[in-house]
Amino acid sequence: MARTSFKTYLMKKGTGSGNAYTKLVDIKEFPDLGKAPDTIDVTTLSDPQKVYLPDILDPGQLEFNANYDPADYSTLKALEGTELDLAIWFGATESNGVYTPDGSSGKFEFKGYITVWVKGAGVSAAVDMGIAITPTTTITKAAS
Repeated sequence: MARTSFKTYLMKKGTGSGNAYTKLVDIKEFPDLGKAPDTIDVTTLSDPQKVYLPDILDPGQLEFNANYDPADYSTLKALEGTELDLAIWFGATESNGVYTPDGSSGKFEFKGYITVWVKGAGVSAAVDMGIAITPTTTITKAAS
């Protein structure tokens, strides 16, 4: 079944009792959660075409885009330098117009470090903030 990006959330796992995930900030864009593997050229002079071996995956920085909000910015800035349990959740339940993330369409979990900055803008534009996450573990689809 196809789905839209509506009801997609950047989540952070809490510490202490319960360890429940909560929405970190509302996001406007999220990055690819994987990519094609790099390759290693193993072609010899006897091969009629190039041949390759798959290399390890390199997802690089995960860059998100969000509206700049001073409180959200301060929250994210305070988290810099700390390895966090993070996730992207797809899906939410709705009650009286309020959406609560539930990950019913998938949860992708990983650990990483956050960096946040205010992005440039022009005339008649929203001010955004960039959020980069340096992953320190593999991004994996969580069991439902």
